[in-house]
Amino acid sequence: MKPTLQFRLSQHLTLTPQLQQSIKLLQLSTVELNQEIERLLMENPILEREDAEGEAPGAPPAARGSIDEAPATAPATDAQPEPREEWGAEVAYSSRQDAEDDGDRSFSAPDTPSLRHHLVEQLSLTNLDRRDRALVAVLIDALDDDGYLTQSLEDIAALLPPEVQAGVEELGIALRHLQNFDPVGVGARSPAECLALQVRAGGSDDPVRRLALEICERHLELLASRDYVRLKAATGASDEALRAAHRLILALNPRPGAAFAEVEARYVVPDVIVRKLRNVWRASLNQEAMPRLRINRLYAELAGRRNAGSALSSQIQEARWLIKNVQQRFETILRVSQAIVDRQRNFFEHGEIAMRPLVLREIAETLGLHESTISRVTTQKYMATPRGTFELKYFFGSHVATEAGGAASSTAIRAAIKQLVAGENAKAPLSDAQISQILRQQGIVVARRTIAKYRELLQIPPVNQRKSL
Repeated sequence: MKPTLQFRLSQHLTLTPQLQQSIKLLQLSTVELNQEIERLLMENPILEREDAEGEAPGAPPAARGSIDEAPATAPATDAQPEPREEWGAEVAYSSRQDAEDDGDRSFSAPDTPSLRHHLVEQLSLTNLDRRDRALVAVLIDALDDDGYLTQSLEDIAALLPPEVQAGVEELGIALRHLQNFDPVGVGARSPAECLALQVRAGGSDDPVRRLALEICERHLELLASRDYVRLKAATGASDEALRAAHRLILALNPRPGAAFAEVEARYVVPDVIVRKLRNVWRASLNQEAMPRLRINRLYAELAGRRNAGSALSSQIQEARWLIKNVQQRFETILRVSQAIVDRQRNFFEHGEIAMRPLVLREIAETLGLHESTISRVTTQKYMATPRGTFELKYFFGSHVATEAGGAASSTAIRAAIKQLVAGENAKAPLSDAQISQILRQQGIVVARRTIAKYRELLQIPPVNQRKSL
């Protein structure tokens, strides 16, 4: 083939670095955004925070040496609330006066000893000989986080060195010593044994305790399934005695070692705060969650000189992009949040029972944005309201048709199910079919299987497990 030269004209969409950064920042959570900004601050010395060390927080922009670049602060819109709103004054994270009076206070969890450390300390105070202490220590190491001995004594004996020569019987004696330690119920091999240990610790002279001990040791499955007919037949107890034993068992702790487990606290920083101002619900940005950035004045002056290098100009341009993209991110979050508030105002007035159906497309068409942008904005972004803190995605949900031709939100239906279950007769709880029938009488057509799905999402047990004596 003879080589030829051809010209072809075509169009294609190219994502500029600025647009790529804008999309990336938009989908990050507040915590991830601050981590990304910290990384960029390390890479670009021209970029810095407004609250840098050695500067007065209340200094005017001229004294701080800022240039024309606008910091990533809240846009001046009608959605900005007045500072005298009563509910806003009660919100801890929106109160700046406390921060100024008390300074920077960081929360540190109290030191809680581990379960193993707690048990080993008790072991050191016993009168057991050296060998028994060593066997009890082996069993302590075999406990899980809830305080249960998940391995059998046979398996533990097989794992011991041959020179120890400890049999199952000797390990059983060591286990009985361990089960006398605090917390009560530690060293149990099953939930039934754990509860039985706790009942025995309170004495067995009381007839209610004797009945509770019998139920824990032999009939715990019947109690868990609320099969009171078979339970009364197996124990020969009256309804009143069973109720008293049931209350006693409910007061026990099936996870005695959980109090010593290390729990990592995860905090949510709201991006938006919703308040009611002059009978209108308004969304405003949480100023404490917004990073305030600027370009260093010294580098900006150097870049203005004729002999400034291209690398310095490039870094200044990147800093300008970041400041603009951060500001645009929060402006978009505010616009989407206010659109959600406008459509879900009944939720803020009456609770989740009044939640209306809402899809991403509706907000996208209202704001002139793409659905993918709305999806990014509502993911891992949180809204603080008088009714609690919610992810923006919480306000979106599917709908169920009503007899009047309208639609009911799935969130509102779940709230209705919770209300019906909360007000039901415990001796004759409502079945899924009955709940479906009640909702149908209210004009909401929901199938029984849909009720069962929503009930499971709400972690409400089935009808047979909600029944009581």
